[in-house]
Amino acid sequence: MDILGDRKYVELPGDTVVELPPLLVQELCPERSMGKVMDLAAKVVENEDLVPVHALDGVASESEIERRRFEMAINLVETYRDVRRHWAWGASVLEWIRQCETTFESRPDLRNLLRPDVWPHAGRSSFVTLLGDKSIQTGGIDLVRAVGLRLIYRHLPPLSAFSDQFLFYLSPKLAGTAYETWSSMSPAPVSSLPPERFHLQVVQM
Repeated sequence: MDILGDRKYVELPGDTVVELPPLLVQELCPERSMGKVMDLAAKVVENEDLVPVHALDGVASESEIERRRFEMAINLVETYRDVRRHWAWGASVLEWIRQCETTFESRPDLRNLLRPDVWPHAGRSSFVTLLGDKSIQTGGIDLVRAVGLRLIYRHLPPLSAFSDQFLFYLSPKLAGTAYETWSSMSPAPVSSLPPERFHLQVVQM
């Protein structure tokens, strides 16, 4: 077992580089037209009373109130799009991990690395850590949050199903909690996979 700082790495026999399955990042189907998405966001703004008219009565004009509602709707749409992008990456990463597990299981030199009764051993979260160690280009996607969102939702709900509190405040925290719970399912301590011993390609679909 190799140790670097506070990180422990599993030992692979030999010195060859292991070719992992490609990470196929699936893009979600295109959203509805911008007008329909904005209509959904506007309904959320109205239903959640995000721009309280009674508080602005006599303070802001009707046009000012409508402008604030429009800006809030835009913020909701952009935030939801960010959730969609993270969820799509999370779905792709979890499928890639499943394929990596199949690859490890099929190879005698790798099979024991994922066995919880063997020390040191790796876990499913080790593959997420490996992606970070390989510095793959994610376009600003937080992989922990992405996987956490996919763990919460098998199918991502539409914008109208989310509250503003979830989109603006709760989504990152809940996704982080889901990821931590998922990663802790592997018996501790979980070691990392040495990035120099693995190679993979990221393919945008």
